[in-house]
Amino acid sequence: MSGGHHQLYRPGETLVHRLPPQCKLVAVVSFAVAVVATPRECFWAFGVYALLLGAVAAAARVPAAFVARRMVIEVPFVLFAVAIPLIGTGERIEALGVSLSVPGLWAAWNILAKATLGVAASILLAATTEPRMMLLGAERLRLPRLLVQIATFMLRYMDVIGDQMRRMRVARESRGFVARDLRQAPVLAKSAGALFIRSYERGERVHLAMLSRGYTGEMPSIRDLSASRRDWGVAALLPGLAFVAALVAWSLP
Repeated sequence: MSGGHHQLYRPGETLVHRLPPQCKLVAVVSFAVAVVATPRECFWAFGVYALLLGAVAAAARVPAAFVARRMVIEVPFVLFAVAIPLIGTGERIEALGVSLSVPGLWAAWNILAKATLGVAASILLAATTEPRMMLLGAERLRLPRLLVQIATFMLRYMDVIGDQMRRMRVARESRGFVARDLRQAPVLAKSAGALFIRSYERGERVHLAMLSRGYTGEMPSIRDLSASRRDWGVAALLPGLAFVAALVAWSLP
């Protein structure tokens, strides 16, 4: 029931890995704000942002292939952006025999560039920060403790529920069940109901076990997450340089 394992996390001992999670959270959010605030016409600024993320990836020793494989999550944004020039209104141009909207092209570029940079920054954050540490960092940033605890328990027991689902699937298949069409929907619905009941009962048992061990509504801290001025200074490099680029972009004609 380890909550530290995550497909996006890549263990390491780099400077980026060692930064307190709250510093990295603030840095990524600030970087995203700078990217979103950048005029879409300033192509060079987005190139600067990409170079900054590349420098962070190099410092964290996160391979480009690792990031690229996880950029698949952006596919819905890409499909939406590709459709905008086709259905957009306003001035139109011809490209390879296809009529495209000029405002739609600008909108598609704006979405793709900013979404790609934001997703890449999030992937680097997840690759260098354990999920549990990320939640504790959010708590240090004054996120309500109740929300942090709910998210922590969800993360910790997600694998447990996933294992329960796999066992139930193996049990169904061992009895010759194969979901081919909607006729098998009642069986899957009953399985979902059984999974909910088992998960609820497991949650009650876990809660009673925690109360018997002195749980009072607050999880004990097992690691010092205090951040020094140096930590904040290192974390501020990425958003600081990004905001400089954004300000220059706005100042240029």
